[in-house]
Amino acid sequence: MKLLVATQNTGKKQEYRELLDDLEAQIVFPDDLGLRLDVLEDGTTYAQNARKKAEAHREASGLLTLADDSGLEVDALSGAPGLHSARYADGSDADRIEALLEALTDVPRERRTARFRCVLVTVTCSGRVLESEGVCEGMITFQPRGRGGFGYDPIFYLPERDRTMAQLPRETKNHISHRARAVQGALPILAELVEDR
Repeated sequence: MKLLVATQNTGKKQEYRELLDDLEAQIVFPDDLGLRLDVLEDGTTYAQNARKKAEAHREASGLLTLADDSGLEVDALSGAPGLHSARYADGSDADRIEALLEALTDVPRERRTARFRCVLVTVTCSGRVLESEGVCEGMITFQPRGRGGFGYDPIFYLPERDRTMAQLPRETKNHISHRARAVQGALPILAELVEDR
């Protein structure tokens, strides 16, 4: 059985291959099927955006489909960039990190609390919608540290590990990240759906 993961993001693709490795399904991505859907992410919640992507890709492919929407929520910025994390600044991940650090220039360490949040939506072949959420708490550093991961990982610090997300081994990140936790919540149902086919 095939499970379509509706993302074009290279970093997410790698993570999903690893996070879903134990599932008895062939993991495929839109590129593998020649799909190039431009889904407008205009929802007011992560769940709405993830559902829009999952439903559009399920309709186009006819496959069991999974999509997520995720973001970085910084308390000192009233939860920004949040839903707009991927579009917080034009350019690359490095440009977005620079813009975020600039916005936090005068914010002291103790007020730099933040979290990564991921909402994962699965749409079955019959149109049933399933949802799972994962959150990872941390803080924003004053400068990037580490070369692993992607997105805001180099400035997302985990006090209990004394590392940024970008400094963690991939295996560790794949146990504690927001995306890992969302997948862990969805796996029992995904396994059932795969077995039923």
